[in-house]
Amino acid sequence: MSDQLVITVDLVQQLIAEQFPAWQHLPVKPVAKSGWDNRTFHLGETMSVRLPSHASYAPAVAKEQMWLPRLAKQLPIPISKPIALGQACEAYPLPWSVYRWLEGENADTLPNTAMISFAREIATFLKALHQVNTVGAPEPGTHNFYRGAAIEIYDAATREAITALEGEVDTHGATAVWEQALRSRWTRPSVWIHGDFAKGNILVKEGRLAAVI
Repeated sequence: MSDQLVITVDLVQQLIAEQFPAWQHLPVKPVAKSGWDNRTFHLGETMSVRLPSHASYAPAVAKEQMWLPRLAKQLPIPISKPIALGQACEAYPLPWSVYRWLEGENADTLPNTAMISFAREIATFLKALHQVNTVGAPEPGTHNFYRGAAIEIYDAATREAITALEGEVDTHGATAVWEQALRSRWTRPSVWIHGDFAKGNILVKEGRLAAVI
């Protein structure tokens, strides 16, 4: 998105000083690998600050503030847990969050020899997530770009991507797989999903699954 917000260390320091003055003495520094939806910064040694990079990502803030603490109590692995809610203001026009810092490295640092045990740990985590009660849970919508909904929402973009890969992949085969997916439907009871279960959101430590962002 061309109109992403410019978020700097100075801005984060200003926001902390104005809204959470008890923490204003703590150093602020950007993380080594920040995400696209949010800009993330270290706050001292035990906290992180996440700020949506665009207004379209802001609806996730209230959802995470409400649901992540509830989910954390029922999962076998630590997940992101907000501890404070920052308010929109003149300097930064969106809500934002302070989280407990999660220790670990991105999952792509694991050696191949650890993949089987890692896969079992991931499966255990996802199974536990799917068993959490969904009563009152948010339905797919603009807040999560319709992740978890019927995939027709992505049809045009997927076909455009397949066409763009002509000559690099089997576009006929890819189209057939996509059309088969379009015909599928989830008929079981609703479950929680992560929505972006990518390597950058999975942390490992000493060869084991350590946390999920």
